[in-house]
Amino acid sequence: MTQNVQHQVHLDSAIEQQKQLLNEIQDLNTQLSTKKEIVLKVQGVIEYLQQVTSTPEETVVPTEEVVPETKATTKK
Repeated sequence: MTQNVQHQVHLDSAIEQQKQLLNEIQDLNTQLSTKKEIVLKVQGVIEYLQQVTSTPEETVVPTEEVVPETKATTKK
């Protein structure tokens, strides 16, 4: 009987541990879903800001093109 009692104690302990792990997994899944939503929102903000500032960026691009020309001049 003592061995059965020990087995029952271990079984109860394992079941409790499993419940705790499942709760942690559920919490992590909730956090993951929330983070995914935030990433999508931030991506939307990035896309919007890129569209709004696309004209100034086009003006900056020729300046960036000058930089490689400067590097080419430096190599000479």
